[in-house]
Amino acid sequence: MQTPYSHLILTGSISIDRIMNFGGKYKDLIQADKLHFLSLSVLIDNLSHSHGGTAANIAYSSALLGYKPILLGSVGHDAHDYISDLAKLGIDTSHVFYSDLPTPTFTVLTDSDDNQIGGFYPGAMSDIQSLTLKPWYGKHPLVVISANDPTAMDRLVKECIKNKLDYVYDVGQQVTNITVDQLKLGLSKAKILFVNDYELGTILSRTLYSKSRLQSMIPIIVTTLGHKGSDINGVIVPAVKNLKVIDPTGAGDAYRAGFLHYYLQGQTLQACAELGSTVATYTIDELRGTQTHHFTLADVIKKHYSAYGRNI
Repeated sequence: MQTPYSHLILTGSISIDRIMNFGGKYKDLIQADKLHFLSLSVLIDNLSHSHGGTAANIAYSSALLGYKPILLGSVGHDAHDYISDLAKLGIDTSHVFYSDLPTPTFTVLTDSDDNQIGGFYPGAMSDIQSLTLKPWYGKHPLVVISANDPTAMDRLVKECIKNKLDYVYDVGQQVTNITVDQLKLGLSKAKILFVNDYELGTILSRTLYSKSRLQSMIPIIVTTLGHKGSDINGVIVPAVKNLKVIDPTGAGDAYRAGFLHYYLQGQTLQACAELGSTVATYTIDELRGTQTHHFTLADVIKKHYSAYGRNI
């Protein structure tokens, strides 16, 4: 069993999400021989605005599970109500910095196969002077470094390495925006790497690492595979079956909340992955948005037992 951590510190984006869905498929719209001149327009079936951001999404589902993480990030003054809502759940928001820049905004367009194209306006996320892990030096926290301003991510990685703080590397959609040297450094001392299959391929392509080399560097590599489940160090853990997919946006963040909830308790990696998959279902088959779902621990216990035959 791992050494207990004193705190779970979630760093990364805190944003407003603009989520769009359409019933078609990108593969039917994109002409392979016209990629040098891409011009697409689709009719949107659904449009919603919601609270989001990777760090905030993980914090939200963690709080629903009964854990009270620390949120470390930067927002604009337009997000006071948003941060207040998170604080009411018991999340420690005292380290959120209010910038004069607008709150970051993520705009994503999802097709019927759950493929996504998104754009991120960083805004206050670029105002990173205040982001530091200094309050937790010597306190043995687990730091999650998720998608954020590339410079901030690099600073946090260096701060963790210098001060011997364990960290989870969750580079996400910044995998193509950070430099190769920054990426290699982030991977070099990570205790856990969270990726999806596409991000893993991009990491291997950009670093020129083999998969076996990456596995030798990082103790735990979690690769989410959508409806196929997740790959934990080469072992496939199936997803919850028979879901009616309403909106997959934020499912990966909810998965991380469930996985980390069990990981902090010293549970097996398979158990961590199973709980991650159960928690992820609440963002997939309920309302659109990444922080619109609700559940009680009793709800999770019932759904988890139905899916995996195990009690939480």
